[in-house]
Amino acid sequence: MSKKVVTLGEIMLRLSTPGYQRFVQAESFDVTYGGGEANVAVALCNYGLNGVFVSKVPDNAIGQSAINHLRRYGVDTRFIARGGSRLGIYFLETGASMRASQVIYDRAGAAIADADPSEFDWDAILDGADWFHTTGITPALSDKAAALTEAALKAAKAKGITTSIDLNYRKKLWSKEKAQAVMTELCKYVDVCIGNEEDAETTLGFKAKNTDITKGELSLEGYKDVIRQMKEKFGFKYIASSLRESYSASDNGWSALVSDGNEFYHTRKYNVRIVDRVGSGDSFASGLIYGLITGMSMADAAEFGVAASALKHTIPGDLNHATLSEVQTLMKGDASGRVQR
Repeated sequence: MSKKVVTLGEIMLRLSTPGYQRFVQAESFDVTYGGGEANVAVALCNYGLNGVFVSKVPDNAIGQSAINHLRRYGVDTRFIARGGSRLGIYFLETGASMRASQVIYDRAGAAIADADPSEFDWDAILDGADWFHTTGITPALSDKAAALTEAALKAAKAKGITTSIDLNYRKKLWSKEKAQAVMTELCKYVDVCIGNEEDAETTLGFKAKNTDITKGELSLEGYKDVIRQMKEKFGFKYIASSLRESYSASDNGWSALVSDGNEFYHTRKYNVRIVDRVGSGDSFASGLIYGLITGMSMADAAEFGVAASALKHTIPGDLNHATLSEVQTLMKGDASGRVQR
């Protein structure tokens, strides 16, 4: 039987400008759906696991459309609650070269932000689960969403289920001070912590030394110091950080560092030409989870995650549609991009 991974979070309607148009140019928008935890559930289903997504969406055609979008990729949506007034929306303008991408949120009053923990039967949801995953985006939505996230993590831990969180700080949703207060409490129930260099500082207060991502510079020793501090404070089983070297909005260096607190492993670095970077962090998280849950070593799981997320940079939309065989081929070193006939 396939491993079961339960994810909790928000799914949103994504409206993006066609091609590389600016918002002020666009006369239409491309429509899709996505969200950190939903993206993880889809990717894991794509790799052959049983991905379950838990959320709350409005009981109308837009909410149903979001659910249908997940179902087409095999995600188990049975435990999504219905109700509330609306589905959150985000608008995306894809950048290029020295022009950064822009995101505008329209998610105030979204159904998930008003969800109550009593609407979810965690005993039933987590029955037979091997892993539970969420992100720092969900508790940022509201105090109720934070309480829901904590209830889910506690329920998973009580059942002995491996838990993970992707820190995913969003400055447009909450302050650093509120993020650190809430996330410090949630991380008490987390086994695997995933994030990047900015997230570690903004959500947990740990800062990597001698690192300036705006200049495309990385200091692995700085990250190792942060990881040691995180291990000491929270006792995480694994800590993983995606490492993005931002040369421009079009070209990035992409790798990851993973540690169990004793050993540190830095993956291969990919130089990626970006088609759509939204969801790339989720692709790394899902790849790492897939590797660890299927018995890969810490190093191989990180390599799988990085290869999967490198491929995601080439795919439009929130979701990673890279296949298991494509990820495995890239892991073996074939980055030629030759036509497959």
